[in-house]
Amino acid sequence: MSARRQGRPSSHRRRPGLRGGRMLLAALVSGFLLVGVFAATGLAGDPFSAGARRDRSAPDIGAPWSTGPGDHGSSAGAPETSPDPSASGGADAGDAAGAAGGGGRPAGALPFDLPDATALRAGKKLVFAHYFTPYPLSLDNASADGDYYTRNYLAPAGENGKHERYGGLLRDRPLPVPPRQGNWELANLRQEVRTARAAGIDGFTLDLLSLSGPNWDRANLLMEAARSVDPDFKVMLMPDMTSLKTDDPAVLAAALAALAAAPAAHRLGDGRLVVSPFKAEEKDVGWWTRMLDLLKSKHGIRTAFVPLFLDFGAHGARFAPISYGFSEWGSRSYVGQDGAAGDVRRAHEAGKIWMQPVSVQDARPNQGIYDEAGNTATLRSTWAHAIDDGADWVQLTTWNDYSEGSQFAPSLHNGHTYLDISSYYLTRFKTGAWPRIVRDTLYLTSRTQFAAADPTGTQSLVMSLRKGSAAPRDAVEVLSFLTAPATVRTVTGGDADAYEAPAGVRSHLLELRSGTSSARAVRDGVTSTEVELSYPVDREVAVQDLQYYGATSGRAS
Repeated sequence: MSARRQGRPSSHRRRPGLRGGRMLLAALVSGFLLVGVFAATGLAGDPFSAGARRDRSAPDIGAPWSTGPGDHGSSAGAPETSPDPSASGGADAGDAAGAAGGGGRPAGALPFDLPDATALRAGKKLVFAHYFTPYPLSLDNASADGDYYTRNYLAPAGENGKHERYGGLLRDRPLPVPPRQGNWELANLRQEVRTARAAGIDGFTLDLLSLSGPNWDRANLLMEAARSVDPDFKVMLMPDMTSLKTDDPAVLAAALAALAAAPAAHRLGDGRLVVSPFKAEEKDVGWWTRMLDLLKSKHGIRTAFVPLFLDFGAHGARFAPISYGFSEWGSRSYVGQDGAAGDVRRAHEAGKIWMQPVSVQDARPNQGIYDEAGNTATLRSTWAHAIDDGADWVQLTTWNDYSEGSQFAPSLHNGHTYLDISSYYLTRFKTGAWPRIVRDTLYLTSRTQFAAADPTGTQSLVMSLRKGSAAPRDAVEVLSFLTAPATVRTVTGGDADAYEAPAGVRSHLLELRSGTSSARAVRDGVTSTEVELSYPVDREVAVQDLQYYGATSGRAS
């Protein structure tokens, strides 16, 4: 996508670079089985009613520094009829047991019992995840020890040294999947749909980067995958106006109409196709009016227009007459969320719905910028705003844009950590009630290097903090979900410590030290759960990597 917009720091824009790499760790296989997935979703009722406002009994999000394998078919075929893993907790029949990134989840992976799909889909609240077509589960159907991700995306010298200046474009990758027979691309996309569905996610927002070529082909294949896995899993069309190379509204209308023919295309209950362009302000209101009119007059498609802005405050009012709702890309630092409540309020006062961005982090080596996410502080803060401020829809930004380091999807370095944490907040968002914690679970996050570390390799462009971000910090976070108070015993770089954690959700920060980190919850001398972040922290590093890594005690590592 295009270079980042300068100015208001609360929204980010992306650039066209789609490839890159650096070698993260030689032992890729060690991260394969941080297995499982999901997150919960949606709150019933009229989004403009008092019932959609904040629940004052909700648990405190906590200050950031609080002490306290799938289907091998060659075609999509009919929709799957196997039991919904989000209801049963078992693996999807289309996924072989233990497949990394599979659509099911092991029983007991979450600290609470995720409601079944019927309960999660009963209301009007919707949760989508932003799907970025350049980074599917596999690019070449090869084994992970020598596939395209490993050779070119994760290696600084990959792609003939194209990205060596910044140490490679990527610092993480999807959880590896084994090579498949038949239509492997479709099978992998079906697996991603299962993973998102098991997370309680309602669908993907599909970033349309181009109207031909591999990304367009993958977009069409995703529509087929969604239909075949679950007819209720929808794909919202999101033409990317920083990347699409057309000034003709008729060209875009024809492309959207082609995708809209797929049953998976997201429509409102009255049949209107939802169109949500990324950086809608790239074109003026007149241009969009012509495009929407062409969809109706030439293709017979009525639309609900939900423009996503990089600066909603500057452009939202002009777009109101043609819009069903609004969204913004949002900030990726926990200190940049103050405007969220006002955005939702302005949208609702205009009679529009609001789609709230929820994010984990953002680090872009090829642009030389990053945001300080504060371990899970940004994730928890953006979810809290979606819940407390009365957002109608949520967009997880992003499902799989590894070039931004913003992925929620199961990855080599994060496993299912961020999806599993989101599961708790998704359930509150969609059902209106905080789920009861029924099993102790610990989440551990930290970087593998200190924020000020200078790379010792050939990297010459290093990332610096984006304007408006929180200050850099070097910390390990233990995020505990406990059924009752417990002593949490920690080890960071060989130094042992302990603290008393209350029942419920608690964030506790420790000083980052060289070496590995671990935590365990102890009650009456018995360990109820434990977690280790096996990637060690180093003081000297060859390549700069400012993403937070994550691990959960709820899944085998």
